Amino acid sequence: MTTTLKKMSALVLASAVTFSMLSSQALANGAIGDHVNNLHAHIGEYTEEVHWLESKFGSVVDAYEAKDKSLKTDALIEYWEEVDFHSAIETQYVPIYASIWQGIYGVKVAIDEGKPVAEVRVEQEKLNHALWQALGAVKLASQYQKKGLVNKVQTTEKEPTTGPEVIDDIKTRLDRVVAKYAEQLHEVATTLVHDTYLQRFEGVEGDLIAKNAALVEDLEKDFNVTLPQAISKDTGVDSVRKVVESMQAKLDRARALLVEVEQSRKDVF
Repeated sequence: MTTTLKKMSALVLASAVTFSMLSSQALANGAIGDHVNNLHAHIGEYTEEVHWLESKFGSVVDAYEAKDKSLKTDALIEYWEEVDFHSAIETQYVPIYASIWQGIYGVKVAIDEGKPVAEVRVEQEKLNHALWQALGAVKLASQYQKKGLVNKVQTTEKEPTTGPEVIDDIKTRLDRVVAKYAEQLHEVATTLVHDTYLQRFEGVEGDLIAKNAALVEDLEKDFNVTLPQAISKDTGVDSVRKVVESMQAKLDRARALLVEVEQSRKDVF
């Protein structure tokens, strides 16, 4: 197994495990289907859908090249939201899910702004690459499901009960911030940032301050200033993702400190 594949394998597993703690109410595009908990039985269907999407997205670009005046770029979004594969990747690996939305809007905006066809084709290739990368991630996740390494995707809210679980939940929510931003749902993304701070991070601040007050102060600024500003300035998905990745690295440090706190409590009892 190559280093790249190993890295994706670990990330997909981590993403799938953490997503299992989220409610379907966290999804902005409707209820998820039972297929997300039986991925291996639907790989053939997902593969067909990826081929179909590639063809449909290509037909939109072809229509643009042919100067079809009836062309509506909203069809790109409609095609994507029509397939089951949409929720399969959304529940298994949010970063690639966000990349697909980024690709869709890359094509849509290029067409809407009247860019040269060659530039639109470049965006189309990026989108196609993200689709196939996503299918690979879902296939990996299906293997983990069959081996019982991940929990079922929950359809009701499951609150984290320990400090480390809270941090895991925060990291997943931040991935979803990037996804919502990529979907052009900027208000949703900003609200999710604020809710995550109030409903999750504030609950572990006390334990963290005792361990590393400077780290807490840094993360408070990220939640309340840096990330909301990155969203409001609308500098692009990569810019927002960079802020989130920096925050997640700090949250990894916070998680290690909370593991120490949990262990000390167990030692006392």
